[in-house]
Amino acid sequence: MNPLDYPPMDAIRRNHALEHATINVLTERCPTLRLVGRSDWEGFTLYGSVETSEVTRAVSEALQRLNAGESQLAIHPRCGTNVATGVVLAGLVSYITLGNRKRSPFAKLLQVSLGLATALALAQPLGTRLQKLITTSPDVSGVRIADIHCLKQGKLTVHRIKTVQVQP
Repeated sequence: MNPLDYPPMDAIRRNHALEHATINVLTERCPTLRLVGRSDWEGFTLYGSVETSEVTRAVSEALQRLNAGESQLAIHPRCGTNVATGVVLAGLVSYITLGNRKRSPFAKLLQVSLGLATALALAQPLGTRLQKLITTSPDVSGVRIADIHCLKQGKLTVHRIKTVQVQP
């Protein structure tokens, strides 16, 4: 069995796709809206100032659009996958460059600078590719919304969206 098809991992990937699609739908309606999301095997959580009624409509629309084949909604440019990809690439470049004892400090600085610039340039397209192949699954057939719960903590608004997978 492909590790990505293991039920908890598959659920996380589907929920991650639905999280991104929901954020994309919400920001289509309000481009200045700032949201952060976090997915797990039971659903996803959105952090940001948005009304529960808007979240409910956006989740429903996101689910419908993903099921209709709009798989691009599952990808988000500010996903943590992109950030993590950049960090890993920058770490590798630094490790490889700074680990070479034969180079002068100036040569190391130049190589690290060029390497980090390259890592930053590659982070977005590589992170997007990793989202498509590994961290999201736009196949949300059978996913249903079980619950949407809002919790306000001071100025912070948190929405917890629970999902279930039903068998066709």
